[in-house]
Amino acid sequence: MSTDSLQTSLGAHLAYKPQSLKFGTSGRRGLIVDLTQLEIYINVLGELRYLQAKSPADGGIEVGDDFYYAYDLRPSSIHYVEPSRGGLCQAVEQALRDAGMNPISLGAIPTPALTLFALQRAKGSIMVTGSHIPFDRNGYKLNTSKGELMKKDEKPINESVEVVRKSIIEQPFTESLFNEQGMLRNPVSTLVTPVPEGKSEYIQRYLDFFKGDTLEGMKLLVYQHSAVGRDLIVELFRALGAEVLPAGRSETFVPIDTEAIDQAQLDTVQSLVDSTGQTFDAVISTDGDSDRPLLLAPEGGKLRFFSGDLLGMVVADFLGADAVVVPISTNDAIDRGPLAAVLAPKTKIGSPYVIDGMQNAASAGRSRVLGWEANGGFLTGSDIEIDGKKLPALPTRDAVLPLLSVLFASRKRQTTVSGLFESLPARFSRASVIRNFPRPTSAKIVERFSPLKGQALTGENEIYGCQYEDESMVPLNSKGEPIRASISESETRQLAQIRQELQQVFSAEAGFSNIKGTNYTDGVRVTFENGDVAHIRPSGNADELRIYSVSDDKARADEICNQATAEPNGLLRQLERMV
Repeated sequence: MSTDSLQTSLGAHLAYKPQSLKFGTSGRRGLIVDLTQLEIYINVLGELRYLQAKSPADGGIEVGDDFYYAYDLRPSSIHYVEPSRGGLCQAVEQALRDAGMNPISLGAIPTPALTLFALQRAKGSIMVTGSHIPFDRNGYKLNTSKGELMKKDEKPINESVEVVRKSIIEQPFTESLFNEQGMLRNPVSTLVTPVPEGKSEYIQRYLDFFKGDTLEGMKLLVYQHSAVGRDLIVELFRALGAEVLPAGRSETFVPIDTEAIDQAQLDTVQSLVDSTGQTFDAVISTDGDSDRPLLLAPEGGKLRFFSGDLLGMVVADFLGADAVVVPISTNDAIDRGPLAAVLAPKTKIGSPYVIDGMQNAASAGRSRVLGWEANGGFLTGSDIEIDGKKLPALPTRDAVLPLLSVLFASRKRQTTVSGLFESLPARFSRASVIRNFPRPTSAKIVERFSPLKGQALTGENEIYGCQYEDESMVPLNSKGEPIRASISESETRQLAQIRQELQQVFSAEAGFSNIKGTNYTDGVRVTFENGDVAHIRPSGNADELRIYSVSDDKARADEICNQATAEPNGLLRQLERMV
């Protein structure tokens, strides 16, 4: 392209520095200030062209197909916000039309409701959502006609996006759809009218599966906040017989991370319950796009939060799983109970990894394949049939199935919701987070305390962990098995140094025993001789550094997280200073 052409291009006229959207743990996320309609359009169009190049058997789509989208309640999803940003759905619609697709809106509904509706019709879909991340962010998640994008798709998708980016940026400014702020010059005045079937079919899915059972006599408080499924959940649970009181509705967006509920959020929910003067069997809620559940139940006069990994264990037992796939961050009570017999190798964190593990289990002949994440999102990798009623597979995170299952399990076993969890091995988990923690720094921490200095860990003899016994050490492969091949002297020294440096931070003075093992499947997971666990991992969606703790004692699990995230000299800050 000539110099004159470049000077008259859209790129030359942009009045801001574009920031490319990147894949996170699941989907693309970014700061609203960086989410121009131009950036959304480029990425969506690139992803659509990737899908159009694939066969329908591989999740591909065809020009002229219906393509479904939905959105959460963040203002920027469908409204324009200052300064000259927002309108993400308008950009999605434009990209769909320009790709030759027929856009159909399902409106403001949960992510799993959209995914279910599209998969039943073998069509693609996009959910515009920032999920649980802070209010100043948003994003979207695209599904193929077969389900979620997998990690193997990301590289060719990014290549497709860059081809589209070059073409759009080099267009003459006078011919571009976009102005100098990266916003559509002539956006559609109104989005397509949403169809109601996405919501109704999602509700009917559970009315059919639990037909003949009832929650009559159970009293629930639904913490609504700004969850997109806040009204749907009230409607569904009432239809199944429960007495439901909605509370805490918010017209401003509240970022609820069901994986890292802090004391302030627990206090908010407790005050809602206290203000009613009533008692409830449980408090239920979801995150922003309603694909992750939140469950609290009374215990000793106060509400207790039950983490998603514990919730998953109860649900898997209730549904009779013969194969279970969970990420490495899951509470290790699962290794000590009856589900250990059906537990597949633990995966990296993120639904694409769990889905891949479920597909492997199904290929191995398992027929009741279930998976979940520590944030509570529950996935079904195969159809589940109970008493002649079939629940079709939904291999994406879902909040409704685990909430319903734990309540029906409580009724079936004639115990309280809290009582259900007493049968699990006594292991307590907690998660916490430092927000606004730069990703490059998080990456340096993981690299510093991992073998091979962050090189790709692939193959049977790559080091995925290490077991320490006094002065000896046994490196482990991806299956947790001892590596048979000898490791080099430099690798031996490095493993010893990692243990020594970690022990300086996770010290006896801080209440930690000697380090017994490490695991590098995703982040750095440290196991101590007394059974405590501290797992450090950067968020895949935002500038956040997370800590997962596990202990035989609830107070100790809480203490580990509190020590880790304390400011200004907590354990994570100490690790930060070391890099």
